[in-house]
Amino acid sequence: MQVNIAESWKHILQPEFEKAYFTNLADFVKDEYENNICYPKQEDIFSAFNLCDFDNVKVVIIGQDPYHGEGQANGLCFSVHNEIKHPPSLVNIFKELEKDLGVPYPKSGDLSKWAKQGVLLLNATLTVRKGKANSHKKCGWKLFTDFVINKISEEKNDVVFLLWGEFAKKKGKYIDENKHLVLKHGHPSPLSANKNKWFGNKHFSQTNQFLVSKGKKPIQW
Repeated sequence: MQVNIAESWKHILQPEFEKAYFTNLADFVKDEYENNICYPKQEDIFSAFNLCDFDNVKVVIIGQDPYHGEGQANGLCFSVHNEIKHPPSLVNIFKELEKDLGVPYPKSGDLSKWAKQGVLLLNATLTVRKGKANSHKKCGWKLFTDFVINKISEEKNDVVFLLWGEFAKKKGKYIDENKHLVLKHGHPSPLSANKNKWFGNKHFSQTNQFLVSKGKKPIQW
């Protein structure tokens, strides 16, 4: 696996790249992509970092792993390529955004415009085998993304962390809530959205209110 990652992150993450677990992870991913169909495309594995510089991180949204359907995953959690049908979780995210801030339901499911404003759209696991959700869950990505979250928490101030679902909430132990705003809720998937009252959580407006209160530009969701 080629680690093509922005310079602002390379400086932060280079010690991790040199650890034995990451070397093993890189070998595993290389083998998986050579012998199976995997997502996202190799050049998109680190898109979350390449579209959102470390210095610009204002919001972190944590997903589980990439979409495992053909043509969906683009390296950003919950995001899909243009012209791809919006997956159910993304539909509910957009519906809440519409309800919370009055933003018209977007035609495109590509969230790169969020990333470029400082929203790190980070999956806990950055790769997946086609048709097999969580197939790369135990291959080392967890250690890497735990480190990323902890590093953001340690080195930055006043970041908003959006933890949706039990999987994301477990990452909360790496975040200093005295320095950052942590908003937790159930997952936006249809399986849990109605049960956990996803609609009406107002996380988007709360995020922008917090950013403005800290002298930062709000996100144009």
